[in-house]
Amino acid sequence: MSVRKRTWTTAGGEKKESWIVDYTDQDGDRHIQTFERKKDADAYHANVTVDVQKGVHTAVSKSITVKQASEDWIKSVGVEQREASTLAQYRQHASHINERIGDVKLANLTTPRLNTFRDDLLATMSRAMARKVMSSLKSLLKDAQRRGTVAQNVALAVKRIDADKRGEYRLKVGVDIPTGDEIKAMLGAAEPRARPLMLTAIFTGLRSSELRGLRWSDVDFKCSELHVRQRADRYGVIGKPKSAAGHRTVPLGPMVLNVLREWKLACPKGEHNLVFPTPSGGISLHNNVVRALTASVRAARLSAAKGKPKYTGPHALRHFFASWCINPLDREGQGLPPKVVQHLLGHSTLAMTMDTYGHLFPADEDAHKRLAAAESALLN
Repeated sequence: MSVRKRTWTTAGGEKKESWIVDYTDQDGDRHIQTFERKKDADAYHANVTVDVQKGVHTAVSKSITVKQASEDWIKSVGVEQREASTLAQYRQHASHINERIGDVKLANLTTPRLNTFRDDLLATMSRAMARKVMSSLKSLLKDAQRRGTVAQNVALAVKRIDADKRGEYRLKVGVDIPTGDEIKAMLGAAEPRARPLMLTAIFTGLRSSELRGLRWSDVDFKCSELHVRQRADRYGVIGKPKSAAGHRTVPLGPMVLNVLREWKLACPKGEHNLVFPTPSGGISLHNNVVRALTASVRAARLSAAKGKPKYTGPHALRHFFASWCINPLDREGQGLPPKVVQHLLGHSTLAMTMDTYGHLFPADEDAHKRLAAAESALLN
């Protein structure tokens, strides 16, 4: 391997110079890379020397493009049998990536170049979407590194896109979270067929996908609990819960158990043995759950601006369950600690639970009294 200077004179008589890195890769193939500055050539020479010794170097001439790497990545995700909705999201992210740097070869990617890519994402889309696209780019390059089509994941050194906490919206009772009286009104107005679904959602906090994937074999009437073991995605395909934390056990109260016992006798039968199937016993879609909730909200005469239903998404019932778990006994709640609430909701981290519902936990109004008493006990 060597770094040498090349000089020449143009047809117009102008003197030019460049620096050439001349090397042989681990496969015995010779390559030449040209740079305008000696320090860039020296840096490339140093990196190539290390990579060739490790047997992981990929020359620019042999390197695939980012677009080709993204196609390989999508295929690998598909082989892992990820949900169709997840694949659709990754394809969307890949389109944003390819639009900007799809024609660039992996060997030509640098951290400064990807920092520019990051800034462009922030300037052209929401911060939340920019975070997801950047995360997918890192996964894409990690997959390419695993395949041996790139020596290193230069995206790992790119400045992270953090969530913007400034002015973050907090869920409000009576706006995003139904009140106790509103829950009673919805249940009182719900059609008989929708009542078991509503009660289960209200008192277990299951996601819409988890409700639609719930089987009768997951309901343990003897132990008064249900087990979340699978879910139905937006396309009506049964799969695993969203994360390892999604696998959980949720206790059931007497009212829910009694309603489910009655519902089991009338529940349509199907090959999946689902608790909340379609009338023909098939897998319900998300819109089926939305319609059941919306109809109950309308029947209870709970309306927002311009007469629209006040609550339209099943997540409103999940929010209520969280608040019911958090509220102390004197506020008709269970007064559960944060870690237990995290488990019941199936959140992967406690931070996720606290970021969403932390403001609902009761304030420590006796903190100053307890502090003063502790000081006094220690010093006296």
